[in-house]
Amino acid sequence: MALEFTTSFLTDALAVFHYYKKLAERAMEQTPDEQLFTVIDGESNSIAIIVKHMVGNMRSRWTDFLTTDGEKPDRNRDSEFEEPAATRAELMAQWEYGWSVFFAALDALTDEDLDRTITIRGEAHSVMQAINRQLAHYPYHVGQIVLLSRHFAGEGWKSLTVPRKGSAEFNKKVAAGEASQR
Repeated sequence: MALEFTTSFLTDALAVFHYYKKLAERAMEQTPDEQLFTVIDGESNSIAIIVKHMVGNMRSRWTDFLTTDGEKPDRNRDSEFEEPAATRAELMAQWEYGWSVFFAALDALTDEDLDRTITIRGEAHSVMQAINRQLAHYPYHVGQIVLLSRHFAGEGWKSLTVPRKGSAEFNKKVAAGEASQR
């Protein structure tokens, strides 16, 4: 993501969310199909479970979020950690659905909406606080996806950012305008 000067919180937040969405997708592209559903131990989540949880959160938090509580009565959070999608295609369809709900909600906002009050689990938040909450939550899970993807891809892994021992070359490309700093 190229650095762009802006004074709009929404513009900046959307750019960060798009960046992390793409980062997870680039990681999952490098993950063998069967490994999307693999847990590394009995207390860990697979990539598919992490995706299912993120999608459940996105649907609940961002559907009608200005007028209804962000913890919808039909959300069963515990079930998000059971029985994930069965195929890569199903998993990616769920992923796209969750992000589409999320981006539709944020795309409809203006900077003037940021101080509006919404509720999450009955607790009042400003719209900006709700967005900031997700700016911490979604990248946290994207980091988990990247870590697992990196592990499962093994030697075939292609770096998503500056490769190990590649800072000098990357800095030359940035200076020449051939690479983004993000």
